[in-house]
Amino acid sequence: MIFIKGDFQINTDKEKLQIDVIHRYLTGEAYWAAGRTREMTEKTIEHSLCFGVYHHDQQIGFARVVTDYTIFAYLCDAFILSTYQGQGLGKWLTEAILQVLDHEGVSWAMLATRDAHELYEVYGGFKKLFLPDNWMGRVNPQLLRSPVSEFSVPGEQ
Repeated sequence: MIFIKGDFQINTDKEKLQIDVIHRYLTGEAYWAAGRTREMTEKTIEHSLCFGVYHHDQQIGFARVVTDYTIFAYLCDAFILSTYQGQGLGKWLTEAILQVLDHEGVSWAMLATRDAHELYEVYGGFKKLFLPDNWMGRVNPQLLRSPVSEFSVPGEQ
């Protein structure tokens, strides 16, 4: 799918993705992707529904969704390069993603964020988890010991 707003475009065509831009941002600026290798970045893209944000032909943003296109979707790795922030592009990206998921009939979408709760609440309709007593998660125990993991327990290594 393609969404156009002025000189900006959101496109789900993986062939247009500029992996160097994505990987550089994720490993250099994103708190959640520290230690991710290029191979890992490529593998996550291969197995996800991806949204590239472009200004002319230059990639300036990205998000990916892990989904079965029916029941569940997990939104992750979303970003807009800092020089393009403050123009509503993150809001537009969120709206485009949800439009695609709604079109597919996806019942449940979730995400995790440390600092963008308001964006996703206001522009995506996300709320704190429904039925939190029912939801469980598991993190690979090796990640809990990694000094570059967002899951690391302070003081433990």
